[in-house]
Amino acid sequence: MKHVLLLLAATTLSGCATLFGSHTAEFDFTSDPSGAQVLIDGQLAGTTPLEIELSNHEPLVVTFRKEGYQDITCRLSLKTGAGWVILDVLGGLIPVIVDGVTGKWSQLPDHDCHVALTPETT
Repeated sequence: MKHVLLLLAATTLSGCATLFGSHTAEFDFTSDPSGAQVLIDGQLAGTTPLEIELSNHEPLVVTFRKEGYQDITCRLSLKTGAGWVILDVLGGLIPVIVDGVTGKWSQLPDHDCHVALTPETT
């Protein structure tokens, strides 16, 4: 009974998305041709093909760069999950406040980006 009460208290004092949402995710970045540098928010993360675990709660600006090709940028934007909002509303005021303030309702729906690089023209 004690464990049930603790779980109930934790659930009502936190938001559903904060407790149960994924905080990180695997992201796949590929390019054609492969071997392009992948810069995430301006920081070199590796070369394509690249699989990397990143925060699921931050928008990302991913730039692909390869000598002889034009840079291409892929923007991954946050989306608010209606399911989390509904669950929080059903849970009461505190979960709504917690998830609303922390921004945990919003996650990246896309976890990959594939680009076709265009050769530079001289």
